[in-house]
Amino acid sequence: MGKSARLCLGIESTAHTFGASVVDAKGTILTNVNSTYSPPVGIGIHPRKAAEHHAEVAGQVVQQALSGSGDKKLAPDIVSYSAGPGLGPCLRVGATLARAIATYLSLPLVQVHHGVGHLDLAMASTEARDPLAVLVSGGHTAILVHVGRKWLFYGETQDITLGNLLDMFARETKLPTPGGRSVESEAARSKRLLPLPYTAKGNDVSLSGLLTASIRLVKMGNRVSDVCYSMQEVAFSMLAEVVERSLVQTQKREVLLAGGVAANNRLKVMISEVAKDHGASFHPVPISLSGDCGAQIACSGQLAYSYGGEISISESIVVPRWRLDEVDVPWIPLS
Repeated sequence: MGKSARLCLGIESTAHTFGASVVDAKGTILTNVNSTYSPPVGIGIHPRKAAEHHAEVAGQVVQQALSGSGDKKLAPDIVSYSAGPGLGPCLRVGATLARAIATYLSLPLVQVHHGVGHLDLAMASTEARDPLAVLVSGGHTAILVHVGRKWLFYGETQDITLGNLLDMFARETKLPTPGGRSVESEAARSKRLLPLPYTAKGNDVSLSGLLTASIRLVKMGNRVSDVCYSMQEVAFSMLAEVVERSLVQTQKREVLLAGGVAANNRLKVMISEVAKDHGASFHPVPISLSGDCGAQIACSGQLAYSYGGEISISESIVVPRWRLDEVDVPWIPLS
């Protein structure tokens, strides 16, 4: 391990959320301020519109994050930003601001992979140290293990992510955003299981057919709550099956659940039961830290910087398509 910084400012802007957070050298979250773009009901995230939102709120969000408590101002020692994966226009807003702050204050700059940020924050906020990681969000549906210096995929989606499934279904059925929360709320009103396609292939899942079939059931006149319940049960059962298979194969003693969809209570119950059945401890990320936020970038940026992750301004690009297993993560397991 190399040098360490006192305070890290993290800037998140991959999709609908613009966030800024300050984390200290011990990983304590001092501030975590986020502003989320909400598209009209029935319409998905338009990258340009979301980027315009980010540009409008960026100054205020960062200012609030640096305000600290009371009259105490927080002076960051390093600046980190989400470099990808994500929506290009949104990523560029965060990256541009991070470059400007780092240049103006003569601070080191660190780029962070959004998915790694989710995992770092989840591990920092739980007791997991060497888990089978289950990352479920709008950008990821993956089962991962850490080997050497990287998180490696042990299983993943073959098409759309679990977050995409919930958001796209909500959009098609005119449910309010965020889609995942609306689907969970509707599902809680039903116990009627409708027939839907179940596609688990080895350690991978396929969800696009489930989305198409679920939308068709609504168009056929079925209650939205019944379809939401059925879609959740089938999707989460597929994920639970491949998590169980991966857990048996890897013999991990911990299961970490991270990402925005980790806030879903039914999913947490199903994955926790899998872990319990195989004698593994279950570590869900706290709901308040499950969604996209500046804290995940600040947490990961702090760790990356301590292992020599500083980059130059000329190297500070954004990578809209960036696989998680392409990133060096030498700080896992945490001590």
